[in-house]
Amino acid sequence: MQSKPLGTPLPNWRPPSAPEREVRQGRLCRLEPLDPVRHARDLFEAYSCDVEGAGWTYLPYGPFADPGAYEVWVQSVHLAADPLLFAIVENAGGRALGVAGYLRITPDAGTIEIGHLHFSPSLQHTPMATEALFLMMREAFALGYRRLEWKCNSLNQASRRAAQRLGFRFEGIFRQATVVKGRNRDTAWFSIIDGEWPPLHAAIERWLAPENFDPESRQRVSLTTLTEAANATAGT
Repeated sequence: MQSKPLGTPLPNWRPPSAPEREVRQGRLCRLEPLDPVRHARDLFEAYSCDVEGAGWTYLPYGPFADPGAYEVWVQSVHLAADPLLFAIVENAGGRALGVAGYLRITPDAGTIEIGHLHFSPSLQHTPMATEALFLMMREAFALGYRRLEWKCNSLNQASRRAAQRLGFRFEGIFRQATVVKGRNRDTAWFSIIDGEWPPLHAAIERWLAPENFDPESRQRVSLTTLTEAANATAGT
């Protein structure tokens, strides 16, 4: 009797540990566990430079009327294990300029997601923003996760471009996935799996290297060029 097809055996598979609430240090920035006392005021001030509040559009919370209201929200979420949220703090000035987090942390399946991304205008489109995400991506695979996910509202073109720039592969649209702020949300799914990570790791490190930027801080080679080549190397 012919057996039915099964997935690839994983004889040495062991569920990874959950990421810990500790500082992740980079050259340009560090990720500090989100704290209402240390970070809320800085973050509210940084987000206030986004006068139209565009950064809140696709998040399920916010905007907040004043620093106190934002601090109350940070107080309500900062000790959660999932999502595990971090403030992105610039090394040069010590200011918190954005938030990022791990969520849907599922060690038994070896899957983890990066989300809750909210970058202030001072952080957007900077090498620091890329480094912050790289620190999270690198740790996920170093811990032993097999699959790193990125999900966003399918209408959020900036998030979709950011995912693909970093080397995440588009997997499709989950239609009517949820309701956010009283509106339908179709969700775009992206992922990187462990076998794809080594060349992407090298590509992002190469992009972040100081020698990739000229004296006017302009990139010599784009990250998209490097990650597309890395994914071609890893196969489709």
